Amino acid sequence: MSAPLSGRRVLVSAGPTYEDIDPVRFLGNRSSGKMGFAIAAAARARGAEVVLVAGPVHLDTPDGVRRIDVRSAAQMHAAVVGALPADVYIGAAAVADFTPRQVSAHKIKKTAGSETLVLELVRTTDVLAEVAAHRQRPALVVGFAAETHDVERYARGKLASKRLDLIAANLVGAAEGGFERDDNTLHVYWDSGECRLGPASKHEVAAALVDLVARRLPA
Repeated sequence: MSAPLSGRRVLVSAGPTYEDIDPVRFLGNRSSGKMGFAIAAAARARGAEVVLVAGPVHLDTPDGVRRIDVRSAAQMHAAVVGALPADVYIGAAAVADFTPRQVSAHKIKKTAGSETLVLELVRTTDVLAEVAAHRQRPALVVGFAAETHDVERYARGKLASKRLDLIAANLVGAAEGGFERDDNTLHVYWDSGECRLGPASKHEVAAALVDLVARRLPA
């Protein structure tokens, strides 16, 4: 295999984040991390030095990849920013948008006579937008968008608002791929174009995405 990313540093984030409520419970999402890990493997196979920031997943580290394990959105943010500079950042992680304002030191008990539990949530730092605006901004910043409808409209909105170079969107909860599957379909958008990758295995889709990134990376 050719090495179009030889001499390049690629930073990838993958998997979910878990936002603790108490020592027993947390808020999470259904991301398996498979897409991000496949991207990291594909980038390494094309000659890149790869750093993979991984949320809580049950996946083996791709050969030759340096892995940093995190749990929460705050830890994901710190690890990603701490791993800069890089030539490319691919934000494939499903980072929580909200986290509990306070984490209980003890397990929250059911209260007699109460049928509800109210949690106050606050916004987390937008990791992708912060990397795109960072003083050590990578030459290419690639975002992901998991949508349940109006994929292109929402993806292009994120592309513009977060000042990304590429965004890879997929329709979750549909036959063409998404969370907790081994296959996927990505609709990739940039300012002046778009393409579709898949349907195929996540490893094949990841390889196609990394090849696209390599072609669009400035010399």
